[in-house]
Amino acid sequence: MRLHIVGEIWFWRGPAPYHFVTVPPAESEMIRDVAAVVTYGWGMIPASVTIGGTGVTTALWPKDGGYIVPIKKALQDRESIGVDDVVEITLDIDA
Repeated sequence: MRLHIVGEIWFWRGPAPYHFVTVPPAESEMIRDVAAVVTYGWGMIPASVTIGGTGVTTALWPKDGGYIVPIKKALQDRESIGVDDVVEITLDIDA
């Protein structure tokens, strides 16, 4: 499954700080449809994430009935992006 989303990078300051983009509701619903087949536990969904010319592997996190995409430091550095930037993301989920 390949999804294209657009979202704003936001910062979560928890025990370890993370940057995320929230998956829109329609795309979250599509992910939920395949979640049972692809999850490796705790609702985490393995995915490849591409922003610009940079791709990384990660896992989508379940949150508030939807999903959020962790924006790894490698993506931030290579694509010169940060908090409040709006980015176009390609998500590849093997279903």
